[in-house]
Formats: sequence, structure tokens, C-alpha cells
Amino acid sequence: MVCKYVEDTIVAIATPMGEGAIGIVRLSGQSAIEIVSRIFISSRGRDIRDGRGRIFHGHISDGNEVLDEVLVHVMREPRTYTCEDVVEVNGHGGLGPLRAVLELTLAHGARLAAPGEFTKRAFLNGRIDLAQAEAVIDRVRAQTRAALQAANAAAGGTLSKSIYEIRDVVAQALSRAEAAVDFPEDDLPELLDEAWRQSLARVRRRIADLLNTADAGRLYREGAAVAIAGRPNVGKSSLFNALLRDARAIVTEHPGTTRDVIQEVISVSGIPVRLSDTAGLRDTDDDVERLGVEVARGTLQNADVILLVLDSSVPFVEADHTLAREMEALEVPVLLVLNKLDLDPRAAPPKWSAGCADICRVSAKTGEGLAALEERLGRLLLHGQVASLERGLVTRAHQCDSLRRAAASLDRVLENIEASPELLSIDLREALQSLGEITGETTPDDILKQIFSSFCIGK
Repeated sequence: MVCKYVEDTIVAIATPMGEGAIGIVRLSGQSAIEIVSRIFISSRGRDIRDGRGRIFHGHISDGNEVLDEVLVHVMREPRTYTCEDVVEVNGHGGLGPLRAVLELTLAHGARLAAPGEFTKRAFLNGRIDLAQAEAVIDRVRAQTRAALQAANAAAGGTLSKSIYEIRDVVAQALSRAEAAVDFPEDDLPELLDEAWRQSLARVRRRIADLLNTADAGRLYREGAAVAIAGRPNVGKSSLFNALLRDARAIVTEHPGTTRDVIQEVISVSGIPVRLSDTAGLRDTDDDVERLGVEVARGTLQNADVILLVLDSSVPFVEADHTLAREMEALEVPVLLVLNKLDLDPRAAPPKWSAGCADICRVSAKTGEGLAALEERLGRLLLHGQVASLERGLVTRAHQCDSLRRAAASLDRVLENIEASPELLSIDLREALQSLGEITGETTPDDILKQIFSSFCIGK
């Protein structure tokens, strides 16, 4: 592999700021090894430029004093993350040592890297495509094991493989259409035959299958917001603590204990869920509690799913039904949770519960029914679909947009199969253009800039 993206040498601190055992300053570019050689003193008198080693022990010095004791890891192009020469200076993880090394490399000719610039160079040098590059940041931000699996699959090229296979079929179809244009009078077999149409119909179905993974892909990457709602003292905070497996919210017998929204992240079917415990919804003369109720209603409006909690150990009242109607007006899926199963295991759901997306009976006190609640919540978030993490998911809005435009182009071809080859070729080229935006082959520069600017510095 030959580097084609040769510019200046970039540098950044590649580990989080703050105190730690180890901190890394990373350089990439033609002068990376040379720059570090000027500031590094090997403890064994070795020269990192001689190509005979990869890891060197010694010290970083500005010529007057030693700044830090380090290990220098030298990686030579093209078999590096960026396909360029890469040097990582592994020193102590304090802010002082890292900044001192960083500033010294800048003084010797390196340039501070922009966010995501190391990964951008890996992409521009052809080591990874755009879908794999975006999976890098998904790995960094993964909050659950399933989210990490999905990111690893994308980084390994599962989504890219599907896109390339679809593009190959479309490209072959385009070549046949163009041949029909170029040689209309020649004695050739029929180029745009039924097999040609069926091949396009198959890849159109594959695009539909990929688009069907978009909701799951978004959820694993971005997470979901789930809010617990209900009247005071129905066990909302107890349910919150039970799902969290921790006593995070205060639980008392006094109504109105929760005055503000309490949030924590849990994993539900592998989805990172931002769970919110809200104030009990009721009319109140208490100014502080009233503010809490207003904040609670705002949280419910922005939720992906609402857990409406009822106390099943007492008769249901009109206020419960009023809350259910209020939740229904929000147009957010509602999972009805009948709590306190330990007190009345035979309690039946209220008659109006048919409008809820699902119903669960639990005991926040004993934990009974929690597993079923989590399973149904996960199914509700995923709209009943089972996501195959190993096969790759569509995770970003721009990927969905590109796939939809490719699908629309293929639909026009399939709907107008009797049209002239010239017109069919136009739509097939548009489909190829759209698919190439996902892998980066035809992605506009402004989209690339936006994508890589969302990365952290040093990655």
C-alpha cells in the first residue's frame, strides 16, 4: 500500500486529559520519526531512525533538562494506523508531562492535529473506507457490549462488504445498459433481459433489508430515552432503583419525594438506555413540587418510551386513567407497569389499558417480573425486530439518506424497464453515486469534514 495523502506531520495527545499511569503523545507523517529523534535520548544509546527496533526506552529532553522518562514506539509506513510513519511517546499520564512533550514536538516542526485527523488520514490513504472510519468513533463511544459488537462489525467491514456487493451488481447492470446504448445496431444478445431485471430487483431488496436495520443501528449507537411516569407513591423510584440495581433515588412513604428528574444509563437488550425517574404527576400547591411536575412533563415529551407505573395493590382510580390519556396525547409508546405484584398477584389491568403498547406486572421490591419488563422494553424499542450485530447495521442518518436515494433510483429503473437504455443509465449512475457516499468513494468534501470533526482529537 502506497501512501497518497502526504502532507505535514501531525501530533496530538491521544489519551484523556487528567492524571493517569500512562499518557500518549502520537505523531503521524513523513517527519514523525525525525522529530522525535531530536528530543529523545535513548537509555542504551540507540537511534530510533536506524530501523532496527520498534520500542525504545529513554527520556525526552529539550536540550537543557529531562522532561519525562518514556517508552517510544516507532511504527513505519505503510503498516500503521494512518499508513504513514507513526510514533507514540508513552510517558507519565499527568497534564504537565504530556503538554511538555506535545509543545516540544510542535517546536520541532509538527502541527497540532485536528479532531479525527489520524483516522481521516487512514481513510484518505485507503486503509479503511468511510463506513469503517465512522465505526472507529462508535467503538470509542460504545456504552454497552452490544453497541461495541455492532461497532466492531462495522469496523471489520460488514456494512462496507454489503455496499460493495450491491455496487458491483449495479455497476454491471450499468455496463450492460451503456453497451446497449453504444452498440444498438450490432448483432448482440439481448443485454437488458429478464435476468438483468431480476439482479436489480434482488439488490433493491438488499437495500430494503439494510434500511430495516437503521432503527436498531441508531439505538445501539445513540441510545434511547425511557421515562418513568405515574402518580406519587406508586413505586416509580423503587422501580428506577430496581432497574438500576442500585439505590440511586430516595424512596419514602411520603408522596412527592422526587422533586427533580434523576437520570442514569442502563443496558436494555444491549441498548444504552437513559432512564429517567420523574416527579409524581399531580396537582399540587407546593411550588417546588409543581416545578418538578413541569420538568417531568417535559422529560416525557422527549422520551422514546414511557413506563407508566400503577399501584396494583389498590383500586385503580380516575386519576390513573387521566394520566394514561395524557401519555397517549404525547404520541410516545407507553408500556404499562403494574407494580407491587408482591402485594396483590391477582390484580387485573384496568379496562382502559388496551391503548398501551404493552403491559407488565412487576414487584420493584422483590424484583419479580423485572426481566420480563426489560425484555418487553427492548422489544418495544426495537419495534419487535431482532438485530444481527454480526451482519452490520446502518447507524447514521447520512447512510440512510444515501440508501434511500439509491433505492429510489433503482425503483425508477424497475418501474420503467421498457424505457430507453440512455434513461436507465442515468438512474443507475445516480444509484452508484449514492452508494459510493457510504463508503467514501463519492462523498462530498463538506460531509467528510462534518464526519471527522465529530471525532476526538488524537483519534
